Amino acid sequence: MYWHKALNSSLINGKLYQGSDTFTVNNPANEQLIETLSSVDMAGCQQALDAAITCFEALKSTTAKQRSDALLKWHSLILEHKQALAELVTLEQGKVLKESLAEVDYAAGFVKWFADEAHRSYGEIIPANSPTQQLTVIKQGVGVVFGITPWNFPLAMITRKVAPAYAAGCSFILKPSEYTPLSALALCQLALQAGMETGAFQTLVTEDAAQLGAFFCEHKQVRKITFTGSTRVGQILLSQSAQSIKRASLELGGNAPFMVFASADIKKAVQGLMVAKFRNAGQTCVAANRVLVQNACLDEFLAELKQQTARLKVADGFTGDADLGPLINTQAKLKAQSLVEDAVAQGAEVAYQGEEKAGQFMAPIILTEVNQSMEISRSEIFAPVVAIQTFEDEDQALTMANSVDEGLAAYFYSQDMAQVQRVASNLEYGMVGINEALISNPVAPFGGMKASGLGREGAKQGLEEYQEVKYLCQSF
Repeated sequence: MYWHKALNSSLINGKLYQGSDTFTVNNPANEQLIETLSSVDMAGCQQALDAAITCFEALKSTTAKQRSDALLKWHSLILEHKQALAELVTLEQGKVLKESLAEVDYAAGFVKWFADEAHRSYGEIIPANSPTQQLTVIKQGVGVVFGITPWNFPLAMITRKVAPAYAAGCSFILKPSEYTPLSALALCQLALQAGMETGAFQTLVTEDAAQLGAFFCEHKQVRKITFTGSTRVGQILLSQSAQSIKRASLELGGNAPFMVFASADIKKAVQGLMVAKFRNAGQTCVAANRVLVQNACLDEFLAELKQQTARLKVADGFTGDADLGPLINTQAKLKAQSLVEDAVAQGAEVAYQGEEKAGQFMAPIILTEVNQSMEISRSEIFAPVVAIQTFEDEDQALTMANSVDEGLAAYFYSQDMAQVQRVASNLEYGMVGINEALISNPVAPFGGMKASGLGREGAKQGLEEYQEVKYLCQSF
């Protein structure tokens, strides 16, 4: 079952909205047309904003239980349509079906978590100095929220924004990636079926993200923006929001180090790297971008890595035994190839290269002799390319790991408990995987330091991002 035959335009206030322009969505596995969609115009944007403003006022009178009940119903509907949603993700995004199925569970997990968290949003009573005063703190929804989500996790990146916003009593206007709008429209439709108010979750589809971003970020009645994507675009959105002093949650670029110390369980480290690097064909913001291996264990690590990498199958995501699907578009493949060519030209060696693939498919590549001056060490690769650097000792490893502007996720493998504590404390990253490569979890705060963004998603902090704290001083 595919939703795209019924949903081919924006969902505004519960209804399909037809604009004058269109854009197409193609299957990255074969570059064939999936659907032609109507692109929202500025009149539609204003209509969505008006509906969101009206809905936010109505949401103020709802209870946490009412909002939680709607979220729980949404959670049930997502799981009820798990297979269809997963197939839609594989169709328009390309990841292998087993990963799409896992993403549905991951996306549903955020909805369930925030359905429960809605009941755990507590205020405070502060002891007053005067017997005639009562000091209290309450939490209220921040207001209308505008969000932009990426194509690499087209379901989960939506639910981890929309679910906490709704739990807090906010209305949400979503602009999903133009590469994966169908998944977003399907999620939105299920949310409305679950009982969310029509203005509480609206989805605007278009190729013109810049125009929508400017309109909503500059509008004073939008009180918060939330964005997952590149640091460059995040800077633009933050600048546009500055005039109206909006709240902002930004999950931006990553350049994750994956550190392997001599004391590590090498087989476990390689198994971890297979997940941290090759999941979604390397197209994740927390992917292992720089693999830092201590010289003393390089040979053992590389031998095991080549053996495991050679077993990977690159194919259409609907192929039953496929491990890696295509990259999202031709530009992504060309960028990755350019980074590899530049590294090799500067002295990197190709330790392993899979059989060349046509179209937007890219076979795994392992590079050694990579150094920090190469562009591949400073850019998000977003492809199945392992770039290995070496280090002599712990101090050098930490210096290398912390040398970049980004600070989203880091990973390291060590069985030296004293070293584990030192390294974990000194890594300048918002999330650290210690002998673990799969760190994302709805119950834990997701976010980074430095140029990797502002705020956190998931956990109790994810709900607080959509709340204002109000202090009340009452005299008797």
